[in-house]
Amino acid sequence: MPVLVSVLIVVSTILAMEWVAWASHKYIMHGFGWAWHRDHHEPHEGVLEKNDLYGVVGAAMSISMFMLGSPLVAGGHAWWPATWIGLGIMGYGLIYTLVHDGLVHQRYFRMVPRSGYAKRIVQAHKLHHATIGKEGGVSFGFVFAGDPAKLKAELKRQREAGIAVVRESAGV
Repeated sequence: MPVLVSVLIVVSTILAMEWVAWASHKYIMHGFGWAWHRDHHEPHEGVLEKNDLYGVVGAAMSISMFMLGSPLVAGGHAWWPATWIGLGIMGYGLIYTLVHDGLVHQRYFRMVPRSGYAKRIVQAHKLHHATIGKEGGVSFGFVFAGDPAKLKAELKRQREAGIAVVRESAGV
């Protein structure tokens, strides 16, 4: 039973992290945290971005959970689910790195998906990058991607309402 509970905590945490990432992306990265996120939306030199600091924040969250789950660090009062939550946060970080940085932005490998869900993720994230600046936008999640046709329609609505400035090359 404890193994099953631990696995459920890890999987639940990975799923919950997509919501945390969506909310952080929409309200922090495109809000008061834009100074760190801006270079992710603009051309820049070098391998690293200020935006990568958000990965450090995620790692700190995971490490904090591992610490809370350790009796040595938690002063003998470990909270056992914390270790598994920390593992789930770390797992989401790995998925994010492979999908967002690797597949979508091709920072680690070159692969252009021609069909399926991988193509949908790439399309949805390209539509996220179709806006200029932090206002408006679509597809703030990283792993669950919306229908590209609906995302384009929403971008068109935002452009027409004056909510977002959409790049000409976006085809919206």
